[in-house]
Amino acid sequence: MMWLAIGTIKRPYAEQGYFTQIHKKVINRLHKDEMELTVSVKIHYQNTHFITSAPDIRHLPEDEGIEVAFAGRSNAGKSSSLNRLTNQRGLAKTSKTPGRTQLINLFKVIDGCHIVDLPGYGFAQVPLEMKKKWQKSLGEYLQKRQCLKGLVVLMDIRHPMKDLDQQLIFWAVDSGIPVQVLLTKADKLKSGARKAQVLKIKKDAEGFGGDVSVAAFSSLKGIGVDTLRSKLDDWFAPAVAETVSDELNEQDKASND
Repeated sequence: MMWLAIGTIKRPYAEQGYFTQIHKKVINRLHKDEMELTVSVKIHYQNTHFITSAPDIRHLPEDEGIEVAFAGRSNAGKSSSLNRLTNQRGLAKTSKTPGRTQLINLFKVIDGCHIVDLPGYGFAQVPLEMKKKWQKSLGEYLQKRQCLKGLVVLMDIRHPMKDLDQQLIFWAVDSGIPVQVLLTKADKLKSGARKAQVLKIKKDAEGFGGDVSVAAFSSLKGIGVDTLRSKLDDWFAPAVAETVSDELNEQDKASND
């Protein structure tokens, strides 16, 4: 194998909602050119929009592309975090009554990249039978959705790592899915207490043995928003790389015709 060319292409994709930096390597292998791409991406999350709600995975679109799921207890602040991430007040519906997310809600970020807002688990002011139905749809999604490539687990910074939170993280680690723990409502603690809590949870997270990151987050104050966006950029990058690779291959094919 011999490197013929190594170059970097910076290209905005404003209409698609992201900016890419493409590291393009052209390889000569038995007189056949091939490309290897490493893509760093910065996505414009304000373009995210609602696609559909589904009671279970059988009512979701095709299992393809990359999905990142947001999960947490019923009062963890999932909807508020999604609204802050996307700079949209009403993208995800918020309520003072815990447990209002009853369906699997799918949002399109860019082509091939989606965010999934999963039903809250734990406490919710709903009948037991309905709660069981939510838990079933949550479990089915986590176990069977092949395009799930990242999991954001939200928990109140004052009451973190409850049993169900830990079970969810252990499942993700066992499945080889990376996890971003967001300690929400971080503005409720003073700076010193907040930092101490983050350090404690980071130490606890080492016990899971997988790819588990921890960050403080506040939808109100914007704490941790850039960290979350950067993590999602990394998780979505392979889908963007595939799109860019297809485009570059088409361009090369057209130029050779």
